[in-house]
Amino acid sequence: MSRDSDRAGMFRVGLRYARLTATMSVLPVLPAAGVLPVRWRRRVQRGYARAMLRALGLRLSVRDERGPDPAETGRGVLAVAGHVSWLDVLALSAVEPGDFVARADLLGWPLLGWVAHRMRVLPIDRDRLRDLPGVVDEAAERLRTGTRVVVFPEGTTWCGRAYGRLRPALFQSAIDAGAVVAPIGLHYLRPDGRTETGVCFVGEQSLVATLRRIVRLREVRIEVRLVPVQEPGDDRRELAARCERLLRGGEIDDLVARMLPMPTPLAS
Repeated sequence: MSRDSDRAGMFRVGLRYARLTATMSVLPVLPAAGVLPVRWRRRVQRGYARAMLRALGLRLSVRDERGPDPAETGRGVLAVAGHVSWLDVLALSAVEPGDFVARADLLGWPLLGWVAHRMRVLPIDRDRLRDLPGVVDEAAERLRTGTRVVVFPEGTTWCGRAYGRLRPALFQSAIDAGAVVAPIGLHYLRPDGRTETGVCFVGEQSLVATLRRIVRLREVRIEVRLVPVQEPGDDRRELAARCERLLRGGEIDDLVARMLPMPTPLAS
C-alpha cells in the first residue's frame, strides 16, 4: 500500500470528494442511456467514466499499438484485461466502452447494481461454475451482433505487482462467434513509474474502504496499453496463452504470481 508521503493533502482530498459527489449525483439518470443507439450509449459511458476518473484525481494515458480499429470491421471484439480494482471498469470504459462480464454480486450493490442491470452487464458467479457455459454462450451471442464484450479472465483481482493466469474459459466465446480478441494492458503507476498498489480491491476489502484510500492517494496515472488484436483460432487455451504473452512479456512478476496462492479458478 501507499506510504504517508504518497498521500494527497487535505484540500485536494476535500476537492475530490466534492467533485465525486457532483459526478455521482447524475448516476441515477445514467441507465436512461440504455435506450439509446449503441453508438450514443457508448459515448455516454465513455464521458461518464472519464468524469469519474477526473473526480477521483486519476490521470489516464493510452498507448495504442493496434493499428486499425478492429470495431471498424463490424466484427465483435472480445476485450481481455488483467484485474486489479473496480477502477478497471472505469478505465476501460473511458477508452473503449463495452458490455462487461462482471462479478454477479455487483448486481446486488446499492445503486451501482441498478445501473449495472440497465447497462447490460453480464454477471458471472465464481461460486457457480456450472453456470459458466451459459455466460460463454451469452457473450458469444453478443459478439455475433458486433458488440464489444469486456472480460477479466484472471477470475479475480490482484494487487498489480503480481497477477494470475488468463484462464481460457471465456475465450471460447470469441472462437464460437468468430470475433477478434483485443488484449489490453492496464497499469496503475506513481509519478516515478512504480506500480501503485493502493488502488487494488482484493480480499475482504469493502468498496467504501477502497474508495477512501484511492481518494487519498497523491497522484496516480492509469496506463492503458492496446496491443495488436488477435484472430481467435480454434483452441481457447492457445488463444489465452497467446494473449498472456502479449500482455506480460518477460516481466519478472510472473514468477511472483506463480508463487502466490491461486484464487478459485474459473473452469477451463
